[in-house]
Amino acid sequence: MEHHVLHTCLQSINDNTKNNPFSLQTLTSLRSLIINPNTSNSTISSILETLTRSLQLSTNSLTTHHHILKLLTDLASHRTHLTSQILTSIRTDSLLSAESTQIATESLTSLASIADSDQNEIDDRLFLSLCFSATSVSTRLRLLRNGERLGVGTHVLFSVFLGFTKDPYPYVRKVALDGLLGLCKKGSVFEDISVIEGCYRRAVELLQDNEDCVRSAAIHVVNEWGQMLIAAKEAKDRRDWSNQVFVQLCSMVRDMSVEVRVEAFNALGKIKLVSEDILLQTLSKKVLAIMKKKNSHGQCTAEMVEVLASSYAGVFLHGLEDEFHQVRKSACYSLRTHTTLCAEFAGQSLTLLMDVLNDDSMAVRLEALETLQQMAIFGCLKDEADVFSVLFFMGQSHGNFAACIIKEVSQEIEPVSEGQLSLDSARVAAFLVLAISAPLSQDQNGLNIPPRFFSYAVTLLGRISCALKEVVDQNTLLAYLFQCSGSSTSDKEVEEESLLPVVNDTVNDGVGSPVGMPMLQTGNETSEVLPVISCEFGDLSTSIVEYQLEGHDEVMKSMNLILARVRDTWLLVQSRCTNVALRTLRACKEELTMFTPASLESAGALAFTMQYLRVMKLFAKIWELVVWNIRSYETGGLEILLGKLDIRLRELQCRFIGLSKEEELHVLELIVVACMLRLSKVEIYWCPTTLKRLSAIISLIEILNDKGSIEPSDILMDAKKTVHEIGTSNGGISCSPFLFGKSVDFFTPKQFSLCSRVRHINADLDVLGNDSENPLPFVSGLPVAIPLDITLYNVVSENRLWLTIAMSQESTQFVFLDLNVLAGCNEVKKFTFIAPFYRTPKAGLFTLRMCIGMECFVEDCHFAKCCGGPKRELVYLCPEKDVHFCLVQKD
Repeated sequence: MEHHVLHTCLQSINDNTKNNPFSLQTLTSLRSLIINPNTSNSTISSILETLTRSLQLSTNSLTTHHHILKLLTDLASHRTHLTSQILTSIRTDSLLSAESTQIATESLTSLASIADSDQNEIDDRLFLSLCFSATSVSTRLRLLRNGERLGVGTHVLFSVFLGFTKDPYPYVRKVALDGLLGLCKKGSVFEDISVIEGCYRRAVELLQDNEDCVRSAAIHVVNEWGQMLIAAKEAKDRRDWSNQVFVQLCSMVRDMSVEVRVEAFNALGKIKLVSEDILLQTLSKKVLAIMKKKNSHGQCTAEMVEVLASSYAGVFLHGLEDEFHQVRKSACYSLRTHTTLCAEFAGQSLTLLMDVLNDDSMAVRLEALETLQQMAIFGCLKDEADVFSVLFFMGQSHGNFAACIIKEVSQEIEPVSEGQLSLDSARVAAFLVLAISAPLSQDQNGLNIPPRFFSYAVTLLGRISCALKEVVDQNTLLAYLFQCSGSSTSDKEVEEESLLPVVNDTVNDGVGSPVGMPMLQTGNETSEVLPVISCEFGDLSTSIVEYQLEGHDEVMKSMNLILARVRDTWLLVQSRCTNVALRTLRACKEELTMFTPASLESAGALAFTMQYLRVMKLFAKIWELVVWNIRSYETGGLEILLGKLDIRLRELQCRFIGLSKEEELHVLELIVVACMLRLSKVEIYWCPTTLKRLSAIISLIEILNDKGSIEPSDILMDAKKTVHEIGTSNGGISCSPFLFGKSVDFFTPKQFSLCSRVRHINADLDVLGNDSENPLPFVSGLPVAIPLDITLYNVVSENRLWLTIAMSQESTQFVFLDLNVLAGCNEVKKFTFIAPFYRTPKAGLFTLRMCIGMECFVEDCHFAKCCGGPKRELVYLCPEKDVHFCLVQKD
């Protein structure tokens, strides 16, 4: 059967090579024999012999020639051992058929499809002859596409490709450009820089071609051959040439063709050496001043530089704003390359990438995330604020995505061993920023961020607000975190709807600003901050914060927010997260330094809040040593901390006036807790002075709250009961310190807020014309006069002020300041005063330390050591001031 089919087919071939083309039946039958693996070798050999002979006889029929070549190609594919013989047959035929360009081209195309260039060594002259004699467009296209596979010499191919870039047909020009692009792999062959430059400039010309496909191909050639040209230049000229290539590619990003714009941005992303000023100009549509002054392009004049700069001004802005997502994605990719090359460019690109995170296309958003990730990996985000800003806007734009990430990493955020949070970890801090931004997204289906994460984020308030300063002010961010933290408001779980701020839709346009942020700062830095928050915290026994703009000072509201955070911080202390609590309190202190008081009342609120933070910081440290029994590595550390706490509490009690009854009782309760902490330690228990003070404070509380209008706390009731038991015991003052320890273990400060116009008693002290280089003269053994400028704030005539002058801790001189004589009745009193000092030493130089102190009347604690000085403990109203003296030299 096989032989019969073969005989019939071969007879048909012989007949058709002389007359008409093959019939479909003949072609099908013959091909079935070729591809059938069971066809005998003798049959295959007969087919090969017949096809080879027929190939030589079909030179006058293009169609017959085409079919025979197709069968030979199939035969070479299925019978690889015959490849060499088939190649020889076709190669001989191509030489014999050179008179017919189309037939020769068919033969060469078959050669290229059968084997690579190492098995094809076509004569270069034949290839050139065929190329330049081909009148058919398809013939020229096939010759150009197969030139490399036919083993034609590289320089011959270069000449052919370069020549055909001027072909009248656009697809021939495109294929010629593609051929030049392929020769880039053999860049070492082209050592003549003029050859490389000629090819590059020809490609530059074709950037203005009328056909999209040609311009797109020309971009590739400009990029690749431009890189070859840069590498061939002297080292000192490489940046200038790289700039030129970059600028040429920039000129194509506004092309009418989407394909061309995509290719242009892809090519820009491959340029690794670009001047910083050019990169920065691509981010600004307005020509920068630096571009007008600096000539970055070789021999260009200033006018030419400005014109040239306008061609690439705002390139990346145009790309990221393009209407087609393919272009925006490509622009984002290109941007990624250059952010790793220039730090300033990376910083300015960050804002653009924030907007890209809101892109309608997921592919573009993912590209932006990839860019941000690479910027982080390569250290382009230099400070922490950049990273926080990126994560915040990412969570704001993609709430559910952020929530999924937080769910996966929640274990990293939670406290670890012994209740310690890992907020020192930059990774955990970043996750918290992502978490708090998620509720601000419009994409909130199934969104569930644990409220405690917002409490943890409070410890990073200073760092987060610094990162988001262009979007939201620190007070507003604090209010938002406070509102979203369930533990900050009530023991019961707050409904999710009540946790999210209510935003006036007319305020938010939804463009680049967080949806749901309680107070948004829009526009520039001087824009109005719009209060649009509605805070409803449910039924609370004590009002936390009054968020009414009318009748309440802005500073007072800010202070109350910070005071509210202190209670949350104490929950961390009780959970043994002392280090986290201390960081939170330090962050609060840093925030306070950013406020500028506008009045004495606001200055008083600031000072009170700062002092309160200092007190709670000391309480947290002492708690760790007393309640948790953590050993202090500092000798006498507990005594030192308790001593500092006593001083701070005394200042809190005595240096602030205008406090309400509730506020005074809260301060007194803190003093009670401090006394109980001191009395709860065995090694310092026997302290009659502390017990006496505790009893006096309890009595003062009872007098102040004589009608029982304010319910006493549990710890105050326990203290009163314990003091009573000690006083009625047989041994007088004798009781186990563990009775006090039981009470303080469960102490929690009340939710505290300032409702009154508190004023701060303080002073400024200045020595006129004195410093270490300008000492005051003195004669040893004789008194000296010290000229002082004194300013007193909120001091009344009933206050007893003393000027303390000390040369050592053992030697202190007191000078009474009679306010009835020295100052008037204003809230601010300024006067000069000449202070005498009597004990000048026998020395050439000495220094005194001076300060202003006020007697503390509230506790009736006498200052027994001072004769002729203050009768009670002093609280100091200003920092110590050094006064320098120099002995008068005798002539």
